[in-house]
Amino acid sequence: MHTPVLLHEVIEALNPQPGEFVIDGTLGAGGHARAIIERIGKFGMFLGTDWDPDAILNFKAPESGAVQKIITRNASYTAIPEILRDEELPKADGLLLDLGFSSTQIDDAKRGFSFQHDGPLDMRYTTAGATAAEIVNSYREEELADILYKYGDERFSRQIAERIVKERRTSRIITTRQLASIVVSAMPARFRHGRIHAATKTFQALRIYVNHEFENIESIIADFEKVMKPNGRVAIITFHSLEDAIVKKKFQELVKSGKAELIMKKPIAPAREEIEKNPRSRSAKLRALRWMPDKEITSETKHEHYL
Repeated sequence: MHTPVLLHEVIEALNPQPGEFVIDGTLGAGGHARAIIERIGKFGMFLGTDWDPDAILNFKAPESGAVQKIITRNASYTAIPEILRDEELPKADGLLLDLGFSSTQIDDAKRGFSFQHDGPLDMRYTTAGATAAEIVNSYREEELADILYKYGDERFSRQIAERIVKERRTSRIITTRQLASIVVSAMPARFRHGRIHAATKTFQALRIYVNHEFENIESIIADFEKVMKPNGRVAIITFHSLEDAIVKKKFQELVKSGKAELIMKKPIAPAREEIEKNPRSRSAKLRALRWMPDKEITSETKHEHYL
C-alpha cells in the first residue's frame, strides 16, 4: 500500500481551508490528494495532474458531493498554467509538488526505473521522448559522462561512460540489470559493494535527464505568478540533494525579491517513526513558502535567505 510522505507536515504547511482551490501537481497514488480534498470540503475545488497516465486512471476520487469540483489531467505539472486557462479556473490557494516517484513505479519492472527488477531500460514517466536505452546506446562517451556527473553527482562518471560505450559495441544495452552490471564492473573494486547500490546514482541521473526533472522544477517555480493567488501556499517535497538545492535556491531568490516568505525557515524531514514504517521516505525534505508578490521588502526579509 502506498504511504504518502510527510502527510501531516504537508497538510500543516498548506493549511487547506474549506472552499479553497488546491492543486496537487504530482497526484501519484493520491494519498496527499485525498487528505487535501477532505480539508477543502464540499465548496472547495481540486486539480490533480500527473505525467503518469496510470496515476490518473487509478485515482479514486471521493464520493460525489464531497467537493464542489475535482479535475484530473494526464500532464506534467509544468502544464498547470495552460490547464488553468483552458478550464477557466482561478489561481490556486495551495500547490503541492511531491517530486518522488511512487512505489508502484519503482516496483513495476516494465517501467525500467529500478535495477531491483529486470526490465526494459525505459525510465519515462510518459510514453513521449527518448528512453534511457536510446540515450545509453547513442550518446557520445563525453555526453554520457556529463549526464552522470551533473544529474547523479557520480564521482566515477568517466569510467562508467567509457565502460558503457565499450560494452554497447558488442551488444545493445536494453535492460536495467544489464546496465547495473556494467556500472558495477566499471567501479574500483572497493566501491562495488556498499550501503547504497553502486548503480544508484547512474539510474538517478538517467531518470532525471530522461524526464527533464530539473528543468521542470525551475519552470513551475518561475510560473508561480500564473498559478498562485496572493497569500497562496506552496509545498515541495524533494528526495535528493541536487533536487533540493534547486528548490532552496529558487525559494531564496523569491524571498530576496520580496515575492514570497518562508513558511518554515528550514526544511522538514520525516520523523524516525515515519522512516521506520516507510524506509523510502528517509531522504525526503519538505520546503514551503507563501506567495506574496506585493509583499513589502524590509531589512528583515532581505536577509531571510537561510534555509
